Amino acid sequence: MREPGSWPQRIAVGVVRSCAVAAVTLLVPAVWAAALALGIHWGAGNPWSWSAPAVLVCVATLALSRPVCRAVRFLVARWTGTVIPAGYRQAAPVTEMGTGYWWNGFGYERTRRDAVMDQRMRIRWSDPATWRDLRFTCVVPFTAGLVACLPPAGLAAAVLGLARPEPAARLAGALALIAAAGVSPYAWRPVEPVAVRFLRPSTAMALADRVGELGTQRADMTITQAAELRRIERDLHDGAQARLVALGLSLATAEKLMETDPDRARALLRDARAGAGASLAELRELVRGISPPVLNERGLVDAVRALALDIPLDVTVRAGPPGIRLEAPVESAVYFGVAELLTNAAKHARATRAHVTLTRTGAVLVADVEDDGRGGADVRPGAGLDGLRRRLAAFDGRLDVDSPAGGPTRMRISVPCASS
Repeated sequence: MREPGSWPQRIAVGVVRSCAVAAVTLLVPAVWAAALALGIHWGAGNPWSWSAPAVLVCVATLALSRPVCRAVRFLVARWTGTVIPAGYRQAAPVTEMGTGYWWNGFGYERTRRDAVMDQRMRIRWSDPATWRDLRFTCVVPFTAGLVACLPPAGLAAAVLGLARPEPAARLAGALALIAAAGVSPYAWRPVEPVAVRFLRPSTAMALADRVGELGTQRADMTITQAAELRRIERDLHDGAQARLVALGLSLATAEKLMETDPDRARALLRDARAGAGASLAELRELVRGISPPVLNERGLVDAVRALALDIPLDVTVRAGPPGIRLEAPVESAVYFGVAELLTNAAKHARATRAHVTLTRTGAVLVADVEDDGRGGADVRPGAGLDGLRRRLAAFDGRLDVDSPAGGPTRMRISVPCASS
C-alpha cells in the first residue's frame, strides 16, 4: 500500500497502525495479566486459588490465537500487500450413510451435528497450523508488539508530562512527544517480517496441502473425463449413428426400387446423400469439440482466430510473439477456456464485442478475454467458471475474474508452460 506523502500524514498513519498492532498483538498478554491479577486477588496463600486463572490463561490463549493470527494477516496484507497463506486444514463434507449414521472422515456419529462437532475438534487438534498460531501468539507480543507500543506510550507520557506544571515534567513530555512522532512511521513495520517468519505454512503443511489439492484435481479430472466420454457416446448414438443407420436403410430400399421405380430410387439416393453430408458435418463438429484440427495443425493462435469467426460476437484477437507452439495439453486447456469465456459472453452477458489477447511472459501463457456485456460474473461453486478454474488448476493455472455490475468483464487465464 502506498505511503502518504507528507510527514504529518505519515506520523498520523503510523500512530494509528501502531495502536492497531499493539491492540491485536497484546490482547493475549492482557488476558494473562488479568488472570494474574485475579490469582493475586484471591490470595497467594491458597494454592487452589491459582487453578481458575491457569485454566483461564490456557483456554483464552487457545481461543484467541486463531483470531489474532487472522487479524495480523489482514493488517499485513492491507498495509503492505504481503499475503500470508493461512494453511488451515479444510473439513471434508459430512456424509450420511445408508445405515443412518454420519461419516465425517474420522468416524461415525448418530447425528449430523455430532459428526460436525467431532470433525471440527479433531481437525483443530491435529492441524499443525494450530500449534503454529499458538507459537506466534506467544512470540509476537515480545517482538512486534513491544515495538508497536512505543508511539502510544510516548503519546501517553507526553500528555502526562505536558499536563504538569513542573518544567522538568513538561520537558520530559515534549521529548516523549518528539520520540513518539519520530518512531511512529516505523514502529508498526516489524509486524510484517515477524508474521512472515512465524505464520507462513511450513514445508510439511505446504506439501500436505499440495497432496490434497492434487487429489481433488485427480478426482475432478476423472469426473470430467467420464462426463466427456458419456457426451461423445450420446452424440454419436443420437446423431451420426442414427443418420448412418437411416442412410443404410435408404440405400437398401433404393437398391430394391432401382428396377421397379427408378424415380423413387433416385429420390431416396438424394436423401441419402443429404444424410451423409449431415452425418459428416456432425462428425466434424464432434471432432472439433474433442480436439479441433486447426489447433493440432496450426497452433493456439490460429485456433482462437478460427473460433472467433464462429462466435456471434465482434471478436478481435491479438497475439504475440507469433509462431509460438506450446505443449498440446496446455494449448487445449487454454483454447477450451477461451471458448467457454466467449460463449458465456455471448449467451449470458449479452455482449456485442469481445477482445482476446494471447501473450507469453517468461514461462507463463496469459489469455485475456474482455467483453462489453452487463458484467456481474462470479465464480460460484458448481458453476461453469468454477469448473473452468478447477480444470486449469490441473496445470497449475489460474482464472482471475473482474466483472463489476454493468461491465465490462475482464477475465484472465494464466497457465505455466514451456514453448517448443
